[in-house]
Amino acid sequence: MKRTILSSTALFVALATPAFALEKADVVETYADIAAAKYEDSLITAQALQNSVDALIANPSAEALQAAKEAWLAARVPYQQTEVYRFGNAIVDDWEGKVNAWPLDEGLIDYVDASYGGPSDENAFAALNIVANPMFTLSGSEIDATAITPALLSETLHEADGVESNVATGYHAIEFLLWGQDLNGHGDGAGNRAWTDYAVDDACTNDNCDRRGEYLKAATDLLVSDLEWMTAQWADDGAARAEVVSNPDAGLAAILTGMGSLSYGETAGERMRLGLMLNDPEEEHDCFSDNTHNSHFYDGLGVQNVYLGEYVRADGTIVSGPSLADLVSSTDEALDAEMQLKLSATMMALGRIKTAAEAGFAYDQMLERGNEAGEALVMGGVNGLIDQTRSIERVVTALGLDQVAIEGSDSLDDPEAVFQ
Repeated sequence: MKRTILSSTALFVALATPAFALEKADVVETYADIAAAKYEDSLITAQALQNSVDALIANPSAEALQAAKEAWLAARVPYQQTEVYRFGNAIVDDWEGKVNAWPLDEGLIDYVDASYGGPSDENAFAALNIVANPMFTLSGSEIDATAITPALLSETLHEADGVESNVATGYHAIEFLLWGQDLNGHGDGAGNRAWTDYAVDDACTNDNCDRRGEYLKAATDLLVSDLEWMTAQWADDGAARAEVVSNPDAGLAAILTGMGSLSYGETAGERMRLGLMLNDPEEEHDCFSDNTHNSHFYDGLGVQNVYLGEYVRADGTIVSGPSLADLVSSTDEALDAEMQLKLSATMMALGRIKTAAEAGFAYDQMLERGNEAGEALVMGGVNGLIDQTRSIERVVTALGLDQVAIEGSDSLDDPEAVFQ
């Protein structure tokens, strides 16, 4: 066996020179690899949704509508795990509103119950109903919507007149078209759109079934093309990958910005604490399908898997590599143990919400005023997310990063402002 013997000088240099810079680069590469896998899984499941939507439109039936709903639910699993890439990666954050914007004024898209109301000072197009109106005036211009196309949705209707709640594209527009409004308040049940809303001829309910199908297809096709674009950005020659790996310190800052902002301001604050403060059943991420418990759970899992450097793909294979956990452990083993413990505690809290919802205690029911069990479950998740954010901040300090700005939320930082 050949042995390599170092001189005393070379041995000193080898021991005194850490592989710290290399480890940083490796960690960021793993982060990019996991992003590529997550967006590819999101694309694959969106394509399965697209196939189900095409089948529903071609041969409407209760079974076809149910299949499309199940495909939508499956598509949410990998996508929600990508949300940790939003904050800190401008290319993702600038794009995300196309595919996951919420809440939305669903009356822009299709018919709504009379209790929904009509146009408001905040949104003159809250009840425009594109499905029923092939011609309309928008910002002083006559719009021909005879053909409902991806371009019409993305270039004309989405955030029409500069109003963020005019969401015309993405998962939640599709969700509304599959489930319809959830009119149950804090009561049991999700949206209950009839399959006959896509039927032909005399079987059609609520009119304009052909245009409703056109809208659903256009929105789904657009979702697929948007995910194709983002998947390409994280490929080996993609712009998002190039940006994040070009500077390992900036890449680490992006990882921790995403972890902290999604944990604190976005999920704990805007998606959980705010809804509990307002006791509003509409203040839930997947409000038409009552799938919010899964959205929160997989957001939390996304934070955990980028820290651990490990993602389980939709086909069961694992993408893994040198992780932020490895890097933190090499600097401060106790801090890494603390971070992993906090992430696990949060996942247990979010898992309790998920388990309760799957047993019949839906997330919108948890938000009802005076529901102590619901408040305890939701606040368990909120507190876990806040607690893990404090450890994320400690990791930022331990790694000497100064480019991390964690987003906040009035619901956590200035609760009185919520009601002003």
